[in-house]
Amino acid sequence: MSTLPPLAGGAQGPDALRPLLATVLDALHEGATRRGGPLPAGGPDAVTAQLHDRVGTLLPEHGTGPDDALRTLVTAVAEGAADPADPLCAAHLHCPPLAVATAADLAASALNPSMDSWDQAPAASALEALLTGTLARETYPDARRPDALVTTGGTEANQLAVLLARETHDATGRHGAVQLLVGENAHHSLARAAWLLGLPEPLVVPAPTGTLDPAALDDALTDLPGPRLVAATAGTTDAGLIDPLPEIADICERHGARLHIDAAYGAGLLFSARHAARLHGLTRAHTVTLDLHKLGWQPVAAGLLAVRDHTEAHALTHTADYLNADDDTEAGLPDLLGRSLRTTRRPDVLKTAVTLKALGRTGLGTLVDHVVAAAHHLARLVDAHPALELYDTPTLSTVLFRPTGASDATVATIRRDLLTEGRAVLGRARMDGRLWLKATLLNPHTEPGDLAALLKLVEGHTPR
Repeated sequence: MSTLPPLAGGAQGPDALRPLLATVLDALHEGATRRGGPLPAGGPDAVTAQLHDRVGTLLPEHGTGPDDALRTLVTAVAEGAADPADPLCAAHLHCPPLAVATAADLAASALNPSMDSWDQAPAASALEALLTGTLARETYPDARRPDALVTTGGTEANQLAVLLARETHDATGRHGAVQLLVGENAHHSLARAAWLLGLPEPLVVPAPTGTLDPAALDDALTDLPGPRLVAATAGTTDAGLIDPLPEIADICERHGARLHIDAAYGAGLLFSARHAARLHGLTRAHTVTLDLHKLGWQPVAAGLLAVRDHTEAHALTHTADYLNADDDTEAGLPDLLGRSLRTTRRPDVLKTAVTLKALGRTGLGTLVDHVVAAAHHLARLVDAHPALELYDTPTLSTVLFRPTGASDATVATIRRDLLTEGRAVLGRARMDGRLWLKATLLNPHTEPGDLAALLKLVEGHTPR
């Protein structure tokens, strides 16, 4: 009998995995119980010391065996986790993943297809084509042949959007580099994409109310020669705001500028019959960033870039003889290498496909409606609180607030104190020249009592 450790795949793989999964699930439960809150108390030094103490020697001369290793490491990481499934963990666009999506992700890990050639991922590549087509049509319902490319998230999708703009421009034979225009509210990845691609530094358009100013954009395009790419935002990171998309699309058409919309946060509204109209104008963009590990409740990573015209994705065409030789492609083997800038890729579409099938549009829409409603409830609580100030009525599921009359230093200290104590995880955002506490509500199981408790914690840490 072999003494080699068992594998996860093949007909015997499930039998090898089953007892290990029980160990993992027990360890997750034990770690969360020890933590007892949204994140571990004590701050970075204490968490690091605790992890080292729990884990001990990471590479012993002789291994401890799978059960002990799993129990020790999984318990330690769970004990020291910031848990987005806790209602008081509400700082970032970091969602608690659905159980069904997480289970599907296990299957993806066990099967381990590599999405860079068909002979490594026959069914997974077919499923990816089915999923990307489905979500491309969801984004562009009136387009003739839209497409979508799988990414690791909003950052990679935005980088791809800038790359496709550059390549589409270069194909026309015109002179001059593409000039990217972004609002002051735009995600940092867009400026970084211009830097990575050797493009001029982006022109920043004012966003005095938190959203891109159409009049300022019109003025900027009027005085700017050459090819231009405008990046609008549907769901800003700081406040969850949506730029005036129809006006921006009109301006881009009038000036002959290309339009990209970063909807990494807001695209989830597409599933909601109640809120989808807020994305009016989205279909007029050449490219759209989607990110379902936000308002899609997927384990990381689950990003896509949707393109209105499928031919634009051809700019990524690349040949490596051992992966997509011309004669193999001519013989009918699908070419996967041109579907990403990455080579080895996980089958991240499996968890998303399972989620779409399990919940349907109405099920996902219900989750979206729940978190938006929770944000509005929290905003009402803040607005009615005599010691707290509300920034504005939420657009998506982000609420900005601060103690009335507090200094920025006090706001920052309140946030850090709650983190250090392990009591709550709140973000921070600077709007109107002031620092605000940020609650990003992505947990559809959050109850009104949880929101009241969050405000009570903030009130209790506010100096009198």
